[in-house]
Amino acid sequence: MKNFFRKSGKETGQVIPSVKTGLGTFGGVFTPSILTILGVIMYLRFGWVVGNVGLMGTLIIVTLATSITFLTALSVAAIATDQEVRAGGAYYMISRSLGIEAGGAIGIPLFIALALSVALYTVGFAESVVSVFPSLDFKIVGLLTTTGVAILAMISAKVAIRAQYFIMFGIALSLASLALGSPIEETSIEMWGAAERHSESFWVVFAVFFPAVTGIMAGVNMSGDLKNPSRSIPRGTFAAIGVGYIIYMALPIILANRANALTLIEDPMIMRKMAYWGDAILIGIWGATLSSAVGSILGAPRVLQALARDRVLPRWLSWLGKGAAKDDSPRLGTIFTLVIALLAVYLGNLNIIAPVLTMFFLTTYGVLNASAGIERLLNSPSFRPSFKVHWAFSLLGTAGCVVVMFLINAMATGLAFVFIILIFLWLQSREMKTAWGDVRRGIWMALIRAGLLNLNQEKESKTWRPNPLVLSGAPTKRWHLIDFASAITLNRGILTVATVLTSEHITSEREKKMEQNIQDFLARRSTRGFARVITATDTFKGAADFVKAYGLGSLVPNTIILGDSENEAIRSKYCTMISRFYELNRNVIIIRENEEKGFGNRQKIDLWWGGLKGNGGLLMILAYLLRSSISWYHARVTLKILVHDEKAATDARKNLSAVIKKLRTGARLEVIVSEGRSFDEVLHTSSANADLIFMGLAKPDENFEEYYQNMQVRLKGMPTTVMVLAAEEISFGEVLLQQDVFRKDS
Repeated sequence: MKNFFRKSGKETGQVIPSVKTGLGTFGGVFTPSILTILGVIMYLRFGWVVGNVGLMGTLIIVTLATSITFLTALSVAAIATDQEVRAGGAYYMISRSLGIEAGGAIGIPLFIALALSVALYTVGFAESVVSVFPSLDFKIVGLLTTTGVAILAMISAKVAIRAQYFIMFGIALSLASLALGSPIEETSIEMWGAAERHSESFWVVFAVFFPAVTGIMAGVNMSGDLKNPSRSIPRGTFAAIGVGYIIYMALPIILANRANALTLIEDPMIMRKMAYWGDAILIGIWGATLSSAVGSILGAPRVLQALARDRVLPRWLSWLGKGAAKDDSPRLGTIFTLVIALLAVYLGNLNIIAPVLTMFFLTTYGVLNASAGIERLLNSPSFRPSFKVHWAFSLLGTAGCVVVMFLINAMATGLAFVFIILIFLWLQSREMKTAWGDVRRGIWMALIRAGLLNLNQEKESKTWRPNPLVLSGAPTKRWHLIDFASAITLNRGILTVATVLTSEHITSEREKKMEQNIQDFLARRSTRGFARVITATDTFKGAADFVKAYGLGSLVPNTIILGDSENEAIRSKYCTMISRFYELNRNVIIIRENEEKGFGNRQKIDLWWGGLKGNGGLLMILAYLLRSSISWYHARVTLKILVHDEKAATDARKNLSAVIKKLRTGARLEVIVSEGRSFDEVLHTSSANADLIFMGLAKPDENFEEYYQNMQVRLKGMPTTVMVLAAEEISFGEVLLQQDVFRKDS
């Protein structure tokens, strides 16, 4: 698929071993999965579930919970049969599909959930032991049990798995004893729970029950210890889900027929009283809780180990990635997990821990489903699972997880999402690099294709914004061009920085390297855009040809930004290039920089205006966008208009004040009476202290070269000036008069 078969972790600087210990489908997946499914919730809370929501409610909860698990198992099977699944289970699958950030954002909560699972099962074990031996201290039993299962896990994963075979026999014995038992009181089946008392709500009960069906992760989390994960994970997982569902659908019928709702609610050890041999239930409870705890204590450190090796965890926790012995056992991670589990045992109880686990597991399941669904929906050639699942089933699983989370507890769901988003943003800010690819590029490609195909070929005034192409030459020497372009895009337009080279000896490899250098330069200046390096025999013709060809579909750079040049030897070619841009319907912005002042204090912008028609509308838009940027946010835009006499000035103020107010650009109007002075005189007097001047350019014609030369003479010694030539076939006046366009974007 992507780069899944690397044995060296180049992205982490460590060698990541791919250890195969020979665990098969039955021992490595089915056994830990079914023993986790048939665990503490079944023995100690199933009666409570039936008592609260009744027989029908329980069957619905079992079916709904198992359906979410089954859909997730389908997605897991698809991913597992497409890639080599190494240590880390669900985290590994998500990170290699949706990227390291998404994987880490789920992997960390998944580890916490597994660590808390250890506490869930050992608390359940302690609860059952204390019910038989009341003289024992509940917390001491729980703490000692948690420490014991951690020591067993550190000894050997194989030993722990083999011990579970005996536990499975004990669970089978307990279920047989329960089936052969008898009612403990006269009762009639209550279909919808205890009517005589205030029972818990359906979704509260669901939240407590759901961890009972999360056992599928026990096998997935052992992926690094399986002989053939791609074969074992699907087979063992589906078998465990099927067997678990049959048992969970049968048990409520037995419970509902043997005790009334209140008894089921109030007595956690009700199964022991119903069974043919009551102590068999104790064997089952103790075996199930201990085996489930072992499964979780085996899985959690391996997820932690994978997180550390991928450098998802902070550097000071990198020691958690170390393995011990020949089987690369994460002993340090097991100790770390043990500390968290002991803390949870000391503070928690079953009804508090279970809903927390439900949120974390549902989140993990939802993202796993999303991973498989997106991969299938994109139909990437690299995604070729032997177990094929339609994308609709995977996305249905995602939707089911999210809906159920909100139904259980909207506030807790919101907090869980915030927690995951914060981890995602933290990982993204670290700009982590990996040696494997992920699905994100495929998602963006699909979105871009859909967007390009749906973009209207006819330009619309309401949605117009500049997509600048900067002809910068050497970007380091003409940063002011890129700075201006970045400011007017407001991180929404598409910025391209291009350089035209005339050397005949530049290879394509060197072009790519130069483009990357420009891209890195932009990144260091916190500017997002594209870089292009073009070779041509003539700089000006090459630039014109590039502008004509660059773009995709209707998405082309609509505004060309370039610097001024006073070199008389190239003035003719320079003006011809501008004329060519205008013929191509590209707006042209020429920035004549005052090298001493640059952009000054970025406080005062003078815009010499001649109305909304022609260049006037574009001038207003550019000044507004510039003022909306962070670097020019406190600037004041002054629209300056020159008239011949005071009467004309009065009329202009009266007519234009209302128009400017309607435009809502924040500019103020200044009407200047010439009093016999030329425009050049007024310009030099009025705008001498400006930080930036905006002016329009005349349409290119046969005399454009002479006109441009005169403009250069006029602007000599003036502050940095932006000369604007509107060429697009839209009315920029209409852009300004749209009621909402800028209000939304700014």
